[in-house]
Amino acid sequence: MRLPLAALVSVYAISVVVMTLIPGVDDQGNPWQMSFFHAFYFVSFMGSTIGFGEIPYPFSDAQRLWTTVTIYASVISWLYAIGTMLSLVQSQLFRRALGEQRFRRKIRRLKEPFYIICGFGDTGQSLVKTMLQNAQRAVVIDNEPDRIDLIDVQDWDYSLPALVGNADESNNLEKAGIHSDNCKGVIAMTQNDNTNLQIALSAKILEPNLKVICRAQTLDAQRNMESFGTDLVVNPYETFAEDFVLAMEKPSMYLLERWITAPADTPLIEPVFPPKGHWILCGFGRFGKAIYQRLLVLGNPVTVVEAKPNWTNPPKNTIVGRGTEAETLEMAKVKHAVGVIAGTNHDVNNLSILLTAGELNPKIFSILRQELAVNQHLSQAMKPDLLMDHTKIITSRILENLTTPLTGHFLRQARANPEQWASVLVSRIIGLLDDEVPTTWVLSIRKDKTPAVWDQLRNNEDVLLGDLMRSTTNHLINLPCIPLLLQRRRKLHLLPDEGMPLKFGDRILFCGRDRARNRMNLICSTQQKLHFSQTGEVRSDGWVWNLLFNRNQEKTPSMLDRVKKHEVKNNVTKKKKKRKSG
Repeated sequence: MRLPLAALVSVYAISVVVMTLIPGVDDQGNPWQMSFFHAFYFVSFMGSTIGFGEIPYPFSDAQRLWTTVTIYASVISWLYAIGTMLSLVQSQLFRRALGEQRFRRKIRRLKEPFYIICGFGDTGQSLVKTMLQNAQRAVVIDNEPDRIDLIDVQDWDYSLPALVGNADESNNLEKAGIHSDNCKGVIAMTQNDNTNLQIALSAKILEPNLKVICRAQTLDAQRNMESFGTDLVVNPYETFAEDFVLAMEKPSMYLLERWITAPADTPLIEPVFPPKGHWILCGFGRFGKAIYQRLLVLGNPVTVVEAKPNWTNPPKNTIVGRGTEAETLEMAKVKHAVGVIAGTNHDVNNLSILLTAGELNPKIFSILRQELAVNQHLSQAMKPDLLMDHTKIITSRILENLTTPLTGHFLRQARANPEQWASVLVSRIIGLLDDEVPTTWVLSIRKDKTPAVWDQLRNNEDVLLGDLMRSTTNHLINLPCIPLLLQRRRKLHLLPDEGMPLKFGDRILFCGRDRARNRMNLICSTQQKLHFSQTGEVRSDGWVWNLLFNRNQEKTPSMLDRVKKHEVKNNVTKKKKKRKSG
């Protein structure tokens, strides 16, 4: 815009100066020269073709000649400037530059903790939406302008700054505020492992103390990311394969994990029992390889069906085909199989595989892989026994790490226990619930979070874990919740006992009903409620009640004081009688 604006300013400046230099004649016939104000005023309305006339006196021939030159020069410069500006406004580069300026202003105004989300595909959008619903701020970087444009037309809970650019370029991370004190971490969510690896490396080099979370598509990329200290690497295929093994080996433990990690207000998930025996695996890509290895380790024979064996390098005796045809599944002996896995990267083919397999063997256990979020309703309507949705897997694992990291510690500690231990815990949780999964929350023993507990500990008074779990109306009844894990510095206590004394800085993971969390927060913040929970005594609270309570104590002596006063009175009476008798 500099050149057209410079041309326009130059034309006006030269026109005004020359108009002041050309002599004219006033109404008395005397020589007269136009002032700068009159010259600028005349050129302004003349250049816009309004044309009020010659002011303040009729022009001389020299002035009219220069006016003619000025008219053509100003009109041409205006056309040039307007045309250049219109083409510039329509340019994507110009719009991108303006977008970057707006983006930087939003970053400077962002005064709350935020995470930089690199990649705004299906998984990135699901993660950002859930984060904003939980009041966690985010900043988005994506190289697809169409995805960024969607932000302006969607309804978000908070403002969502977004930048069009490659997230693996360090300057874009700096524009997104990676050096800001409010930046808490970088989350690489693109579908390219090399891009995610570059983002993780850049983030660790620019800000070594930031939390870095990555999505990985292959096991090699996952190991590479973990090698230089990435805080969390989520491989949805390996994660689902591990969960599948857990469901087959420890169904109660699998059910416990699903309940603990499920979003709030989710209906109770029914237990699943994947059978052992002959399985049919359709698709031998990244997902198929992860499942295939686990099934073999568990001693299950597997028949692989693959449409492109030259690309995926499947095992010997693989049946070439997509699995959507009845002939292919019959060759794999589907009527005698215990389970079928539709694991290709094509959602329509996967749905067709399960439909065909269900017609040939209605009792077969089915696992469906969903690749695109737009097919979620079809996948749910299919009602497979297990659904592999990589978007939900990645989103839940990342949110678990961001919101309640103690949940991850608990699940790792719980997996080391036998199936019977998990079965007992599941039974305890069922006794607390209705028809929805339990709510999980973390209670931190801090001055700003639990002031009543903090004050008692500061006064060297014991506070037990069970004191926080009593009903606010009957201290003999426990709230509907279970302490799952207590973290004291670096030591973890699994299923801590209610009689365990609390200390400064303890963090406890609970699960139960949502009303139990609200009651617990009330106990931890109010001395009166905490005292009632510990003793069952209702103690007055507030200066008015304390004043009345103290006055009543002064006016109404205790039973012990009454006894002592009665004894003193009797002794005085006896002494008087002795004196009289003496």
